[in-house]
Amino acid sequence: MEKLELMINGLPGNLAMTIASHVITDDRFTLVPFSLTGPEIEADTHTIDGVEVRLVKPGERDGLIKEIIEAHPRFITIDYTHPTAVNANGEFYVNNDLPFVMGTTGGDREKLLATVSKGNIPALIAPNMAKQIVGFQAMMAYAATTFPDLFKDYSLTVEESHQQAKADTSGTAKAMVGYYNRLGIPFSEDEIERVRDPEIQKGQWQIPEAHLSGHAWHTYTLTSGDGSASFQFKHNINGRKIYIDGTLDGALFLNQRLIHGTPDETRGRVYTMIDVLKLSNQS
Repeated sequence: MEKLELMINGLPGNLAMTIASHVITDDRFTLVPFSLTGPEIEADTHTIDGVEVRLVKPGERDGLIKEIIEAHPRFITIDYTHPTAVNANGEFYVNNDLPFVMGTTGGDREKLLATVSKGNIPALIAPNMAKQIVGFQAMMAYAATTFPDLFKDYSLTVEESHQQAKADTSGTAKAMVGYYNRLGIPFSEDEIERVRDPEIQKGQWQIPEAHLSGHAWHTYTLTSGDGSASFQFKHNINGRKIYIDGTLDGALFLNQRLIHGTPDETRGRVYTMIDVLKLSNQS
């Protein structure tokens, strides 16, 4: 079986490094030894498990991309960079015909979708790459569509805690707010309670100290107007393994669409993790 080449952008960020390290040891993949990185990164290379990866700054990527494509004619790009780079990176991938998995949250998502739709390549874009959480979101979407206003007159609190380095509000929490709105609860994304303080996470939330640098704890609490009923949904993730598995499954999915789909079927197509779940259910 031919290995799928993956270019992991966002090194030396924690999640990008974790995924790259996994790719190196996974028989299904080969790591492309280049990574798009931010202008603030001073190093020119980063070594992961003995593999040296060249770090490509924004100012030099236009000049290097042809060289990268010539050396690696067919690869999938995985983006775990920074929210501020989402749209510029999306345009770069589309302009250079680089199919990509966008794991980075933030940015102007509508603009990102429009960018892909005007291009020649498909992309997989999701606010969360954890398949189990995506499945939970799908259940919420079903409830919101099938039972609109089910929680009318209820109040909502949304609390999300992530590692201190996470710059933006959780994309998953934002998506969940949309479902609760359709279930009858007026609630703004600005009302999401975002926790990034390690001391609060460790003391009040009781998040294990070993996972303060990498976790995703979400709690959604719904309370009736008279206080007589309360519902709570939560998903607490420690570490990053769940995102690695989902991201790599997403890359394999996108590659299969490129192999088996016609250009007309894949051109400008945006897939989601729901599409990945549906394929897994069929196999």
